[in-house]
Amino acid sequence: MNPSAASTDAAPPAAAAATAAVVSLESPVVAAKAIKNAAELEGMKEAHLRDAVAICDFLCWLEEEIAAGKTLSEVEVDLQLTGRRRQQPGFVEPSFPTIAGADSNGAVIHYRAKEETARTVSGSTLLLLDSGGQFDCGTTDITRTMHLGTPDEYQRRCYTRVLQGHIGLDRAYLRPTTKNPNRPSPPLQKVVFPEGTPGSAVDALARLPLWAEGLNYRHGTGHGVGAALNVHEGPQSISTRYWITTPLQAGMVCSNEPGYYEDGRFGIRVENLVVVEEADTEFRFGGTSFLRFRRLTQVPIQTALVEPSLMKPEDIAWLDDYHKEVWEAVSPRLADKPKVLEWLRVNTRPLAEQVASRQQAAPAAAVPA
Repeated sequence: MNPSAASTDAAPPAAAAATAAVVSLESPVVAAKAIKNAAELEGMKEAHLRDAVAICDFLCWLEEEIAAGKTLSEVEVDLQLTGRRRQQPGFVEPSFPTIAGADSNGAVIHYRAKEETARTVSGSTLLLLDSGGQFDCGTTDITRTMHLGTPDEYQRRCYTRVLQGHIGLDRAYLRPTTKNPNRPSPPLQKVVFPEGTPGSAVDALARLPLWAEGLNYRHGTGHGVGAALNVHEGPQSISTRYWITTPLQAGMVCSNEPGYYEDGRFGIRVENLVVVEEADTEFRFGGTSFLRFRRLTQVPIQTALVEPSLMKPEDIAWLDDYHKEVWEAVSPRLADKPKVLEWLRVNTRPLAEQVASRQQAAPAAAVPA
């Protein structure tokens, strides 16, 4: 063999090895899924309105059953809720297995009820209900925590702090208030954030009320949600996972779900889905756009677990405004369900009215028949 020829033949592979490199890039499909277009956002809005009808129908039924002295199982709760979702147009399937956690089971964050181990649901139950639906137009994910009897002071305190955390993150969206001299609106602190902000930078907004009590939760505050796709979708995250630096961008849909859990006792979580959108700020420092959240979920938040004395005026204003929004959005779809429509009316009244009604009903309930 000619030595020169041999060395020439060996050179190309060696040179190729020296210049080869592995390039890791994020698929463009990820952003295309995460940032919803106008049609997808309209579909998500419609899916949440259909879902609201099903959930309100279910909650009305649940309260009636418990008021009649009946006892249910966690599995039956799941079946009844899913059955009402199936009645909605475009329903495909649950977006994930329903979490119906009664009392201590509510402290198991990803609990799944089974017939042989399910707890009962009765008039003394604190129930955490996390569920969602896949519709032909969008995906839903909602958690409501409710006491089906009379909560104790500690449960109300924990629940109120969780709700205030939820409000703290959601307060980025403020609806225009009606000028009513009889009900002046307190000044509300608008929360917006500059483009390029990762979810980890706003996570603390949902934890501050809990931290003030020495409480916390071990899961993230929010995850991405697909449009008729995965109910858990990246790449964004609102959590203490500080290494996730994906910025929140207009068109992304996320959950807002702070909670509190005590092993062996109860679990509390309040969850709505929100969409990131551009905020209308007076200034744009350095040409930067600012963002905020706008809520998608339209289901009442139970006020029996709220401790009014812990609520700031701006918290009460937020809750009353949210319930007004829910009534306006959902009530037209319940015209053929008068019983559920009345349930919605009662549960979307201002907090002060709901508290007064319970106080008036309490003495009457205590009088023997």
